[in-house]
Amino acid sequence: MIFRTERPHDVDAIHAVERGAFGREAEADLVDQIRASSGITLSLVAADDDEIVGHVLFSPVTIRSERDEFRALGMGPVAVRPDRQKQGVGSGMIRAGLDRLRQQGNGILVVEGHPAYYARFGFRDAGRYGLSCEFSPPPGCFMVLELRAGALAGRTGTAYYLPEFQRVG
Repeated sequence: MIFRTERPHDVDAIHAVERGAFGREAEADLVDQIRASSGITLSLVAADDDEIVGHVLFSPVTIRSERDEFRALGMGPVAVRPDRQKQGVGSGMIRAGLDRLRQQGNGILVVEGHPAYYARFGFRDAGRYGLSCEFSPPPGCFMVLELRAGALAGRTGTAYYLPEFQRVG
């Protein structure tokens, strides 16, 4: 299994992985729309013998408060082909993505998802840091990770994702 940056010829396979993982087109279409608008910060695939079995997307997020606005990144969707779930593919992709984002000098990453799953990567309840999300996810499901020590110091606000996320149903 290798984790690598998406390539142009991976697009159809990524779409199929996203559709299969979520059982609908919304997330697959979201990835395609973000790609078309050049909104991707990092797009990684999990490839096993050149077959795409997983995908994770990282895109810009703006966090705004009354006194400040700053850039962060959002992770998602995270998708693994159904027949490859619960085999460490998703965890491997996420760890590879976090390593690359740190190497690029990024400071803050947010995610909306299951707290027990994302806590294993160091994510914490964003509300504890004065951060909220425009989508009002269930309590504890909007989480944040400092990719660079001190990146969250004194920063609070509401996270706003790319406009393409507004269309996900």
